Amino acid sequence: MKIPFYKAAIVIISVCLINGPLKAQDARYPIIPYPTSLAAGSGTFVITAATRISADSKFSNEVVQFNKLMKQGLGIALQKASSTAGNIISFKYDAAITEDEGYKLTIDQQNVVIAARTPTGAFRAVETIRQLLPVNIEGNREKVKQLSLQSLTITDQPAYAWRGMHLDVSRHFFSINYLRKFIDVMALYKMNKFHLHLTDDQGWRVEIKKYPKLTSEGAWRTFNNQDSACMKLAKDNPDFAIDPKHIIHKNGKTLYGGFYTQQQLKDLVAYAAAKHIDIIPEIDMPGHMMAAINSYPFLTCNGENKFGELFSKPICPANESTYEFAQNVYDEIMAIFPSKYIHIGGDEVDRTDWAKSDAVKAFMAKEGIKDLPGLHSYFINRMEKYFNSKGRKLIGWDEIIEGGISPTAIIMYWRGWVPDAPVKAAKNGNTVIMTPGEPLYFDNQPDQYSVSKVYYFNPIPAKLNAQEAKAIIGAQANLWSERIPTEQRADYMYMPRMTALAERLWTSNTDRYDSYLKRLAIHYKRLDKLNVHYRLPDLPNMVTENVFTDKDTLSIKKPMEEMQLRYTTDGSLPLASSRILNNQLIITAPQTIKVAAFTPSGSRGDIYTLNYKKQPYAAAQNAAATVPGLTATYYKAFFKQTSLISKAKPDSTFTTNTIAVPSSVTAPSFAITYRGYINVPSTGVYTFYLNCDDGGVLKIADRMVVDNDGNHSAIEKNGQVALSKGLQPFSLDFIEGGGGFALGLKYSVNGSAPAPVPSTWFQH
Repeated sequence: MKIPFYKAAIVIISVCLINGPLKAQDARYPIIPYPTSLAAGSGTFVITAATRISADSKFSNEVVQFNKLMKQGLGIALQKASSTAGNIISFKYDAAITEDEGYKLTIDQQNVVIAARTPTGAFRAVETIRQLLPVNIEGNREKVKQLSLQSLTITDQPAYAWRGMHLDVSRHFFSINYLRKFIDVMALYKMNKFHLHLTDDQGWRVEIKKYPKLTSEGAWRTFNNQDSACMKLAKDNPDFAIDPKHIIHKNGKTLYGGFYTQQQLKDLVAYAAAKHIDIIPEIDMPGHMMAAINSYPFLTCNGENKFGELFSKPICPANESTYEFAQNVYDEIMAIFPSKYIHIGGDEVDRTDWAKSDAVKAFMAKEGIKDLPGLHSYFINRMEKYFNSKGRKLIGWDEIIEGGISPTAIIMYWRGWVPDAPVKAAKNGNTVIMTPGEPLYFDNQPDQYSVSKVYYFNPIPAKLNAQEAKAIIGAQANLWSERIPTEQRADYMYMPRMTALAERLWTSNTDRYDSYLKRLAIHYKRLDKLNVHYRLPDLPNMVTENVFTDKDTLSIKKPMEEMQLRYTTDGSLPLASSRILNNQLIITAPQTIKVAAFTPSGSRGDIYTLNYKKQPYAAAQNAAATVPGLTATYYKAFFKQTSLISKAKPDSTFTTNTIAVPSSVTAPSFAITYRGYINVPSTGVYTFYLNCDDGGVLKIADRMVVDNDGNHSAIEKNGQVALSKGLQPFSLDFIEGGGGFALGLKYSVNGSAPAPVPSTWFQH
């Protein structure tokens, strides 16, 4: 793997009005996620060295966390109040607050009152205050004599109980300090579940004292194909360079990896617990176990350890020694992680060796197991009983439901191409956490739509009724690290997408997107202070494959005023010293321009490669009588490239007037080709936008327009073509490798906003 209220003076404006035109308040209260209810007040509360804290004893940790902010801002911790009078910040117990993470925050000119029933609720209020304080409180920068908070009243609670982030430290290893930083950012945005993927084929990252070779051998590897892919990408982007901190030289070999000691992880658990974040460990079984099997080959059915057609060989569920090993490992994991949740993985299991094993056949006959999915479920169900005996709950990826699963297991849904999986799980009585690859796999390359897709993601499947929907307890984003070798690259991939998920899961309100974007723009300065190397906002309306008949103009509106746009025309990458693009650039000859945005802190945004070529208008075709729609041909097979489709035998042909995956298609891998004409309404230079998961190639008038080929997540690419009015030959090849089912085509002309290509344009 690897998916309010406002108050101005004494006038209160209703929620229905504020949900839309929140603009005047965005800068004043730039809170993400936005509170359930916020009423703006008048005046400010000023914090100085003389300010005192009054707190119920159950909130002692939250006072400590609050005072860490004060030390960063004022240079001192606030002292305990000796009376109820004066300039006081109070932490008060409130039994009337029903939600565990709920709180009420009241700020006026004399007092700050944090009311909560639980320490968790009080801490969430502290993080709200943190976002209301100046960004200079972050990172122990310069100290000030006073801090100010705008007056307000907030009543707040989360919409979903599970608001998670996942990090894969197996494919590429990250330092324990980075995990702490990751937790800090999660806490800032009120995320509460940290899913730590500790083991996989590529590395075992947690010390297991009973099996020392898991880390002495399994934590290290010679460079593999994922590493070499990153090294290749590092030529254009240093964020892909393999981190030298995790390279050692041993016995004449260069080894890459690392692991965490049990004490390091226990300290990390305590660090996260102080911020009310639960760390859920994942030890992936029965598949994804190559790093363990290398050192302990008795775990397999035949002693082999290699990759099958798609996945690595799994451990053997017919051997008692397998269960002894698993239980011993999980015993030590449970001693490190007090979370009531343990993730067993359970996904992507190559069962072919099980089918060949006489021992497995005998075991299945003895246990009355009918098929291999049933054997898979036997392993999961047996481990769940063991977890339950230790007071823990099992979480698994959605594959574990295939052979039958107990209703007490918790399911993480990730396979977007199996939309009925969460529905089946919910109807079976299982608790479900939504993590679909699109849009919640944050290792998927982000584009200009990534943030909005996360913001508008609905965790509740449409097929569930209101009662069944209660099984969905929340969602999380997953950050698989096959192509994330550095901490900076990890920052870039999850931020700012995580802020959109945080708001979606806390407030469950999609009416504030414009407000969210304005608040997010303010948060970038805070993230700078926290040394989070976030992805800069996209440059708007960028076309990568441009054509012109006479001349063209490059003009870019900066999404952030403090940005500088710099460009090159010699093929080199833009640097902070490259030419500044301040005004329009007139294009009169074919050329390639590379442009990127830079912030004052030196961060560079994505590099846009803009190709320009001169092209005459394609003459319209004189076709015989045509009929509406395109001829579509369906191929039920797996393709790595669209060029391979022509060598395959088609399964069916149909006529369609839309560019989309038909609802009738259920195969995990397939291809569709579209042929016919597009009836161009007027002569001009047209821009086409092809969004697909996986690959697609669009040709019009026998000219390449968009090349979005290959197996990848949903990505939109664009290109232009000069067309005369009338019928123009149209060709679109699309491949789906499994997991996305995304296909869409839009167009624009003469600077118009992109819109779906009208169905009336298609002829054949």
